[in-house]
Amino acid sequence: MDMHGFLQGMRPEIRFLAAEDREAIFQGALEVLSRVGMQILHPEGLDLLRKGGCQVDEESMVRIPASLVSQALSTAPASIPVYDRLGEPAMDLGATRSYFGTGSDLIYALDGQSFERSVAGLNDVARAARVCDALPNIDFVMSFAHPSDVSPHMAYLASFQTMAGNTTKPIVNTAENRSDLTEICRVGSLLRGSDQALRERPYTIHYAEPISPLKHPFESVDKLLLCAQAGMPCIYSPAPMAGSTAPMSIAGHVVQGLAESLCGLVMHQLKQPGAPFLMGMGAAVLDMVSSECSYNAPEYYLSYMAMIEMSHHLDLPSWGYAGTSDSQIPDGQATYEAGVMSFLSALSGANLNHDVGYLDFGRTGSLEMIVICNEIIGQIRRIQKGIPVDPSTLALEVIAEIGPGGHYLMHEHTLDHVRGTQWRPKLFSRVGRDAWEAKGRLSLLDRAAKELESILADHQPEPIPHETQSRIQEAVDGFAATFSAASGQMESGRIQGK
Repeated sequence: MDMHGFLQGMRPEIRFLAAEDREAIFQGALEVLSRVGMQILHPEGLDLLRKGGCQVDEESMVRIPASLVSQALSTAPASIPVYDRLGEPAMDLGATRSYFGTGSDLIYALDGQSFERSVAGLNDVARAARVCDALPNIDFVMSFAHPSDVSPHMAYLASFQTMAGNTTKPIVNTAENRSDLTEICRVGSLLRGSDQALRERPYTIHYAEPISPLKHPFESVDKLLLCAQAGMPCIYSPAPMAGSTAPMSIAGHVVQGLAESLCGLVMHQLKQPGAPFLMGMGAAVLDMVSSECSYNAPEYYLSYMAMIEMSHHLDLPSWGYAGTSDSQIPDGQATYEAGVMSFLSALSGANLNHDVGYLDFGRTGSLEMIVICNEIIGQIRRIQKGIPVDPSTLALEVIAEIGPGGHYLMHEHTLDHVRGTQWRPKLFSRVGRDAWEAKGRLSLLDRAAKELESILADHQPEPIPHETQSRIQEAVDGFAATFSAASGQMESGRIQGK
């Protein structure tokens, strides 16, 4: 069994592609890389590819041979162990093991009572991290909110510092560029004790993405290469939009997204063979009626599932999705869509599934939805445990002993198996009408709101030692000072120019 009790080799699975389909998609991605090529807007990235044997033209278009992709696949690890802030094992990314967490950088936070939304701030980052810390089926955290009340150049570092202070769970970080990502690495090293300790027991994972179609900007490649050098696990996941920045057809959508992600893999492994890398694709679908980018269209699900199957085909850890909805509030649509996405991710074996609690096409976050999704994921994980079949579970002697007309209520076999067999919900209603009315006729959202209120009032995460906090704050303040100085120099230059 793994850390969530999954019975390896016996768990239910879901698949959408035949073996020949997976190979056809892979060969299609190789053809895009070798015949069409990718635009690489980063000098070191270009140099690595050129020295690796790629053809590079004057417009920074690079054609990558299949042999270089094969080489990168041979050096990239098939699994990535990730540890929490305390240095304890938390996730083992790879194979069909599934983990769940929030997403990053939402513009709005939703009030669960009024359903009004407000521009997100750093306090929303803190609240989300603390809620996730308390929920057993949330395995990692992202910032959830983008802190609009913080200087743009400080926002990602401030979010990382805030998350680390409000949960011990692993963090998936985002960053503006190499500068703040370097500081995030520094904070991780302070928490772990040294650069080497952080490399040996990774605590944070970086999320980066190219620009579809086929364009890899300087900052994306710069962060990708920094992660390779530092040993920080890196996600390189494009977000090609079907019908806009990618082909409308599902197979073509996946071919392009796979090619873009594999291009990142090649540069990453050329920089540091064996560095931890996660492939993926945000399978965005442009709704041709509303012009919205749907997270929950069935075509999104199909493209996303195909990409996860490709990760298994290539034996690479995968970046996945869960707990999202295009609804504006945590209603029936939101619960249904979040459940479908989470169920598909788990049964397809997607590894690192983010965006739990996302609403409104990825613009707005709901803490109540995180609480509801925690319950949904708990039920899914019970299903994932599968059906153990052995002499005890077959219960042949027990059936013979009870015989016709008997009952199993007080039998030792029932007592032995009840806790391991039955999953008990905390939010979902399992009572009759009379009991439901006696408890106040509460809806699922009402119950989630009460659970959220209790967490925010009572849950306290494991604190960071005071000395380490002081050193982290010193590093963050030093980073902030560099921007203040640069801003002052620019302003002085403007005044002198006048």
